[in-house]
Amino acid sequence: MLSEPLIFEWREIYMKFFISFVFIISAFTLAFGQTDQSPMLEKEIRYKDWTYKNLNGGGETNLRQFLDGKKLVMVAYWSPWCPGWNRDAQFVQKMYAKYGANGLAVIGVAEYDIVEKMKQNYEQNKLTFPSVFESANMSERTGTAHYAARAAAGDTRKWGTPWYVFLEPAKTEAGGDVLENKPFVVNGELDRPDTEKFIRQKLGLGAGSVAAAATGKKIEVCVPDAKIPALKKP
Repeated sequence: MLSEPLIFEWREIYMKFFISFVFIISAFTLAFGQTDQSPMLEKEIRYKDWTYKNLNGGGETNLRQFLDGKKLVMVAYWSPWCPGWNRDAQFVQKMYAKYGANGLAVIGVAEYDIVEKMKQNYEQNKLTFPSVFESANMSERTGTAHYAARAAAGDTRKWGTPWYVFLEPAKTEAGGDVLENKPFVVNGELDRPDTEKFIRQKLGLGAGSVAAAATGKKIEVCVPDAKIPALKKP
């Protein structure tokens, strides 16, 4: 039989192991189980027109031209490696499919990764709304129009994806670089019920049914683990 001191020692080892296990599980839940949902806010950021390369099919898209004939346009800034974007992607696609016929348009603006990774993410999420890309390298972060616009909107996250701007073509400036002085923005993941309610309101629809909310505390989640390697030619 084991002596009492030995039994006590094994119990102490077991308790230390158990506490360490609980700590690791809690840390994992904190890192991956929460979201950084943010409210829909009207911000004076003087959001400017842009022309970027299309992610698929070649050519370019000018935002002012893209707005023509729409009631509401969601500009969704995203990065392939961002967990927040990958949580939002299917909801954004759902809104596009559900309200496209009512005047909602969505255009993605990919950031901070190589184009091949952007295309892979676009296909994996089965997205059908158009997307362009502004930057194709993490080193470009502070030099992008995305960085300047979201900073003006009070977004203090390092990478700032996902980030959303909602434009109402009927309210856009007739000419010049600035499209809207005070658009609605979301500095983080979308609050799904509030976003769908906002979309329906702007499209002149009734209350209807809205998507279920995701729960979680607001945290910074979009931090790449490592530099994205450049693709090598075979």
